[in-house]
Amino acid sequence: MLCARSSAELSGQHIVIPVLPFLPPVPWLAYLFGGLWIACGVGLLFERTVPTASLALGSLLFLSTLILEVPKYAADPGNMEWRTGVFEGLAIGMLAWLLPGPRATSSLLSQVSRYLLALSFIVFGVDHFLALAPIGTLIPGWIPWHVFWIALFGAGFIAAGLSIAVNFLQLWGAFGIGLMFATWVITLHLPRVLGLYGIPGAPRNPAEWSSLSIAIALWGGPWALAGIAWRQRLVQHVDRNRERNLGC
Repeated sequence: MLCARSSAELSGQHIVIPVLPFLPPVPWLAYLFGGLWIACGVGLLFERTVPTASLALGSLLFLSTLILEVPKYAADPGNMEWRTGVFEGLAIGMLAWLLPGPRATSSLLSQVSRYLLALSFIVFGVDHFLALAPIGTLIPGWIPWHVFWIALFGAGFIAAGLSIAVNFLQLWGAFGIGLMFATWVITLHLPRVLGLYGIPGAPRNPAEWSSLSIAIALWGGPWALAGIAWRQRLVQHVDRNRERNLGC
């Protein structure tokens, strides 16, 4: 909503938040979508409305990715920035669809979401290895061994993606991914938007705030999945103990 009237020139097209590639900048669309995002966020705060909010949020993000990000990436398949835009939106959308848990989500939607989320994390991991040095420049100077950390994070992405895909140690895979993004929020994104790293214009840059929000979503979403997996394990443990007691 704050950036509704911000526009820029890109490849002969104006963009606005949100943007439809076949329309000029239309601020009221940004206000409309801003209201939808806020409504979905509020809906996620209350257990009764989580299924509806999750389905709406996941659907909006999935459609936005298909309409806005995929065409840009298709025009330049080698562009890592466009690829990241595709899979960031896809990953957050799939996390939203998985949030209600298996009992409230159809098996087909849950399975598709899990595979697409796993694919997104694997793509992030591969890209980390393809751009070790460039991504390393994003790490603050006070942290040593930039290339090492980027390689480690890349391996973590791939391991977590495989864990989610094959449903093996999914709790730890989701927790690990969330921990990675939590680390980046605290050491990278938040200090940037607060102006602590002295980056010119960062505190007022919508892209910096967007990156912060994306990182927070990819921190909270996997931890929510880890919480669901943990509760399932507790229920199974209680059920097994109950069966043993009844057997005695």
